[in-house]
Amino acid sequence: MTDKTCASIARYAVLTVLTAFSAAVGADPGSRILATSGAMQIEGSAGGGLVPWAVIAGYGSDTEIGGAAYYTSASVSDFDLWSSGAAIGFYNRIEVSAARQHLDVIPLGLSIEQDIIGLKARVSGDLIYGDAPQISVGAHYKRNRDFTVPELLGAHDDSGTDIYLSAAKLWLGALGGYNVFANTTLRRTKANEGGLLGFGSATDNSYDWMIETSAAVFLNYNWAVGFDYRQKPDRLGLGEDDWADVFVAWFPNKRISVVAAYADLGTVAALDDQSGWYLSVQVTQ
Repeated sequence: MTDKTCASIARYAVLTVLTAFSAAVGADPGSRILATSGAMQIEGSAGGGLVPWAVIAGYGSDTEIGGAAYYTSASVSDFDLWSSGAAIGFYNRIEVSAARQHLDVIPLGLSIEQDIIGLKARVSGDLIYGDAPQISVGAHYKRNRDFTVPELLGAHDDSGTDIYLSAAKLWLGALGGYNVFANTTLRRTKANEGGLLGFGSATDNSYDWMIETSAAVFLNYNWAVGFDYRQKPDRLGLGEDDWADVFVAWFPNKRISVVAAYADLGTVAALDDQSGWYLSVQVTQ
């Protein structure tokens, strides 16, 4: 069996496991409203494609346990990325997640991988009810599986921990009768290209605070359109740009959701104009 075949199997295994789990449980997913679990972002947390949101994975209420698994594939000019993982939400309060990212650098014919462990806690507020937004704090511990390429580019460390604070709110019928969602995340990080190119550099190994934001309008109960924006540091001097996307999300039911987006990643590893499409599929319980 080739490495490529093994990777393909790994990409879909987590979705298969959660689908089987959902069928075995036999009960409907948790009692929270459709789409209030968000999607799954590329680091394995509940959120948008690029940004972790204050929401907790799954549809579990404060008396239920929920969860989600996902697979995301993105292709831009010189890179292909896939990310897969799963998250468990405990009582709409605590989220634990794990993810793996695999990046193919097409011009060089090489691959980069990293593992991510996430933890998130809702500390106050509610996504829908009351005037205050839902606020969560979270962390992503990231580690490169092979530090060769990041080290050659000048990265200081093969691992790092991002911490973040997120605030989110869903306003029902706020825009001509349409539901409107917004999230802002403040992240402390020294990750290069989200950690895929290591952490910090020989000349600057400090952490910085970065702003990330998402917004969406629900066209009906099942469809939403919106955008993500993610500010990023430039530790390696390679012209690292901020990330942005515009997306369409489909929530046919509580079991599954699909997000398609056009992403603009700017300059990545000194390669300009990295833009293209990504598709993400989530299975939720």
